[in-house]
Amino acid sequence: SQVWVFLEFGFSARLLKTNHFRTAASNTSFPAVWMLLAQYPGRIPGSFAKVQRNSFFTMPETVEDKADPELYSPPPRVRGMTQLDREAFKRTIVVPVLKVQKEIIGSLLKPLKHTLLQRPGLKRVIEDPDDENSRLVMLDPHKIPEFSLGGSEQEVLKQFNIPPVVSKYDLELTYESFKLEEILRAVLPEGQEVTSGFSRVGHIAHLNLRDHQLPYRYLIGQVIIDKNPGVTSVVNKTSIIDSTYRNFEMEVLAGESNLVTKVKENNTTYELDFSKVYWNPRLSTEHGRIVELLKPGDVLFDVFAGVGPFAIPAAKKKCRVFANDLNPESYTWLLHNCKLNKVGDKIKAFNMDGRDFLLGPVREELSKGLLLQTEEQKPSFHIVMNLPALALEFLAAFRHLLAGAARGAALPTVHCYAFSKHPEPALDVWQRAEASLGASLRACCSVHAVRNVAPNKEMMCLSFQLPADVLYGRPCPAEEKPACKRQRTSKDSSEETLPS
Repeated sequence: SQVWVFLEFGFSARLLKTNHFRTAASNTSFPAVWMLLAQYPGRIPGSFAKVQRNSFFTMPETVEDKADPELYSPPPRVRGMTQLDREAFKRTIVVPVLKVQKEIIGSLLKPLKHTLLQRPGLKRVIEDPDDENSRLVMLDPHKIPEFSLGGSEQEVLKQFNIPPVVSKYDLELTYESFKLEEILRAVLPEGQEVTSGFSRVGHIAHLNLRDHQLPYRYLIGQVIIDKNPGVTSVVNKTSIIDSTYRNFEMEVLAGESNLVTKVKENNTTYELDFSKVYWNPRLSTEHGRIVELLKPGDVLFDVFAGVGPFAIPAAKKKCRVFANDLNPESYTWLLHNCKLNKVGDKIKAFNMDGRDFLLGPVREELSKGLLLQTEEQKPSFHIVMNLPALALEFLAAFRHLLAGAARGAALPTVHCYAFSKHPEPALDVWQRAEASLGASLRACCSVHAVRNVAPNKEMMCLSFQLPADVLYGRPCPAEEKPACKRQRTSKDSSEETLPS
């Protein structure tokens, strides 16, 4: 599943009970496109893409939430709870019911479907404790004000010779009856934000809790496990992403501490240790978008490959792939996933600094590959740089990369990711890329909006054909080689050709 989701609210109703039965008489913006050309005439290349951002799911609003949010709320006594006490959530509410002969239940439910109790997890038909030949049909309290049927409902009952008598039924709700959001809204301090997004990574739910939620973090973790089948571990991020290895400190809030997990994305399976490598399920659509651009026989250079979400699908598509990551753990899991997906013969994996990868293996392969292109065989060369915090700085490595080499007929395409807090993020990343390359991208550039990372912070993908003057031009005598922004690990970089 493979986009950003907010808390999903599981629901079950295993512990519903009956107290007694009595009778009463009836009577919730992000701009979809960047119109750069219109806003900056003469400054933005006409080929800038205007692309919709991925959709994000938000907490659904139900009919009963709009009508009476307190009806299905847990009891007030759970406010401030930090240790989960499931018994404390018991509460009895009164709902309207109809007494109906069991042989006509099936025929009656369809014409009354808009009046029936709509809340997920609650049974609409239950046994009548006083008559084994009858059933009680639960109605929506919001649709039956003051327990009086409307004219259309009475007409339906008349067709089945059912007396229009609404009864009151005491229904006991328990912890299992409430949705996750309802539990958190009842427990956390009143007036404070309740919802918290989490990413699902295999059996792991990954949260980024706000400060006011931290005293309740262990309760939140346990409730997420209870309400989300398949989640057996909940972790909370406790530090920012490390700029070198793209991992972060985390605390296990509930469930098992084993963070080695298996995920499936775009029909490809990956295994990884979530505590030691970078994995973001919200990038599934973006991974698929880039791979869709590739054709069999194309060449992909993945500068910051992680565990392989670009590299492995590309190899499965019969592309030649060169994949690199500085993090030794990511490199190890990359090798593992290549074998797991049987693409080891199509991927060369490297464990080195990204700039060294560009100046070494990428330069070597480009100098050979671009010259070998023929009319019959014209593979495209793509370079993916998914390190949005720093990747724009690495573009300087392309300056004079093939200086002095014979020029090929084609030029490689770069897909460079970046964060932006600018009011016009597409313009911002475009200008920063030009500054790093020292050249204009007016005729060969497009910008894709990947996702909103935080308020006023966007993740963008800048795609462009590397200008020939940048790639083949000779440096001026006074031009200095740019300093390396990322240091390689203490051990020597290594190259490994994977076994088939």
